[in-house]
Amino acid sequence: MRFSKILAFIPALLLPLTGSVSGDDRFDGPTARLAPTPPMGWNSWNAFGTTINEKVIEETADLLVSSGFKDAGYLYLNLDDGWQGGRDAQGAIHADPTQFPSGMEALGDYIHSKGLKFGIYTCAGTKTCGGRQGSLGHEKQDMKTYASWGVDYVKVDWCYTTGLDPQKTYALYHDGIQESGRPMVLSICDWGVGKPWEWGRGIGQLWRTAGDLLPCWDCTTSWGGGGVIIDLYRQTGLEAYAGPGGWNDPDMLQVGNGRLTPRECRAHFSLWCVLAAPLIAGNDLRKMTPETKEILLNPEAIAVDQDALGRQGKRLKSAWEGRDVWAKPLSGGDWAVCLFNRGPKDAPIEVDWADLGLEAGPREVRDLWARRDLGSFTGGYTAEVPSHGVVFVRIKGQNS
Repeated sequence: MRFSKILAFIPALLLPLTGSVSGDDRFDGPTARLAPTPPMGWNSWNAFGTTINEKVIEETADLLVSSGFKDAGYLYLNLDDGWQGGRDAQGAIHADPTQFPSGMEALGDYIHSKGLKFGIYTCAGTKTCGGRQGSLGHEKQDMKTYASWGVDYVKVDWCYTTGLDPQKTYALYHDGIQESGRPMVLSICDWGVGKPWEWGRGIGQLWRTAGDLLPCWDCTTSWGGGGVIIDLYRQTGLEAYAGPGGWNDPDMLQVGNGRLTPRECRAHFSLWCVLAAPLIAGNDLRKMTPETKEILLNPEAIAVDQDALGRQGKRLKSAWEGRDVWAKPLSGGDWAVCLFNRGPKDAPIEVDWADLGLEAGPREVRDLWARRDLGSFTGGYTAEVPSHGVVFVRIKGQNS
C-alpha cells in the first residue's frame, strides 16, 4: 500500500556471516527482549486491504487457534489499514463504528482471550496509505490510546510524510510507547527509505528494508513494490544488522496469495526463514488450501527462522542460470541451507562443506520439507532443484 517510489539503497555494511555485529550489547535490554526471535503472526492487509471488520478479525482469531497457527508460534493478530474512524474533541483516535461496533478494547479482549497478541496499524503522515486518519501530531497520544486498548504490536507506515525525518519520527513512537507503560513491539515501516537498519535498533524491533512484497515471483512496480525475487535480493548485505531484539523485515508473507505457485510459495517461505525474517502470514485463513497450511506450519522450517542464535542468513554463492546457495548458521553448530533455483529449468545445485566453513568429512543431512534424514555425505551435498523451487536442508555441524 505504498504509493511513493521507494529509493534504492546501497548496503552500508558487509560483514562475513560468521562475524559479529559491532556492539553485541545492543542485543540486550528491555526493547531487545520484546523480540528475541523474529515476530510471528498474521496481518490483514494482503488478504483484505482496508475492508477489514470485527467479524473477519474474530473469525481469524478463532482460526489461528483451531488451525494450529498459535501453537506453531503465530501469536500476533495484526489489524492493518482500514480500522480507523476519526478523532474526538480531545484528539483521541477511535475505530470506525460501522466496521468495529464493539470498539478496539473489546476486540483486543477477544484476541487476548484466545491466547493471542493484539497488533494495530497507523501511519506517520497526515493520512494512512488507504486515506484514513494518520498519527502526525498525535504520536504519543495514539500510543497511550493503544496501550489502553491492550495493544501489543504497532506497525507505523510512511505515507503522506513529505518533509519528515524517519529516525526522528519513529523515535516519537518509541518514546510514546515507553511513556504509555505498556510493552509494545514497534514495526518501523518506512520501506527502507531512511535506511532504518542503521538506526532502528533501540527504537523498534523490526524495520522494513524494501517496498511492499507483491504476490508474484519477480514483478515490479513504478512505486517500489516487487515480487519475491526482487525483495529477496534487496536483503543482500543487511545481515549484519539483524539479531535478537531487532530484525530486518522484507515484508509480510505472500504464501497462499496471488500468482505464486505452491512451489514458489515453498521457496518464498524457506528463504524468509533463512533470512530470519518476521513470519507474518497474510492469507485468508477461511479459504486456505491444505498445501498453504502445510507450508506455513512446517515446524522444521519455522525452527530455522526462530533459532535462538538469531543470525540472518545470506547468499553464499550464485552460479549461471540462477543457481543460488543461501545459508544460515544455527545454534549448536548446525547450518540451514537453501539450494535455490530461480532459473527456468530444473538444475543440480551443490553446497560444499568448505562453503560453510566446515571441515571435510561425513555429515548428516536432513530434508526440511520431506522431513526425513537423507543420510551422511562427505565433502558436500548436491540435489536436483526444480525451477522456481528449493531444496531446504539442515546440515549437522559435527562430523558423523
